[in-house]
Amino acid sequence: MLARFVAWIMMRLPNLSIVRTIKINMALIDLPLSDQQKQTLIKDIVRHQCLSSVESVKSWAMSPEWSIAQICDVHNKDIFLEGISNPNGMLAIVPHLGTWEMMNAWLNQFGSPTIMYKPVKSNITNEFILQGRARLNATLVPTDGSGVKAVFKTLKQGGFSIVLPDHVPDPSGGVVVPFFGVETLTSTLASKLASKTKCALVGISCIRRNDGRGFDIFCYKLDDPALYNRDASIASHALNQAMQHMIEDKCSHYMWGYRRFKRLPILGNPYSANETILADFIRKNRSARDANHKFNRDNID
Repeated sequence: MLARFVAWIMMRLPNLSIVRTIKINMALIDLPLSDQQKQTLIKDIVRHQCLSSVESVKSWAMSPEWSIAQICDVHNKDIFLEGISNPNGMLAIVPHLGTWEMMNAWLNQFGSPTIMYKPVKSNITNEFILQGRARLNATLVPTDGSGVKAVFKTLKQGGFSIVLPDHVPDPSGGVVVPFFGVETLTSTLASKLASKTKCALVGISCIRRNDGRGFDIFCYKLDDPALYNRDASIASHALNQAMQHMIEDKCSHYMWGYRRFKRLPILGNPYSANETILADFIRKNRSARDANHKFNRDNID
């Protein structure tokens, strides 16, 4: 009730930062929807993001058993079990989709994953999150070189790790490849780990049920050979495509309030750009994308 009330208030404040970010992201990816459908989607995104925030806090406060009890169905669980038994280890690809914090306890039933963790700015909040995660079997490592080495070691030993690969990286840790048709800086961490270890890649999301009574976990087999390419640009592009497939049919559950496109090579930061310049960029990007789709169709024909 609290989350829904906050979402209702937010939608009446169109200049609120998170609402504006969502609208810009929707304009950038340019989904083939009517204006009414886009408005409905934005409302659903705000509502789901508010719900996920409250649910994440509750998952940190409650026992792991409580979180596990919220999981109703696991779709394609055989894909997950096959991945977890891979002798080269498994890397769970978990985008900002749904309430990923809710499924951490479920995942930890299958081993002790190594997870990179970046502290939040507030000491009180950081301590609260750490206490919640400390009740799990996970080993938390920093988001630096030592953390990468720890994840690499875990995979080499046949263990598993969890990566949220749609974070915006520092320029030194990323390449510019398309995500929903927008050329943007993309992390190469997951791709490099996959290339070096040949670990299994399994996409996982935790989505709230339509009736609001619990969550379903969805598992995706990510076996495109391009995901293991030693060329970071090719592998990262393939990973973005895999994540896009995961997101597309659950678009309203993705955290579009996150400034995923804040480092565009041509425009820079669209969230602080002049409205006229931003509109011009979106128009040109749409035209280029349409031309590329036409070229691909003509070649197929």
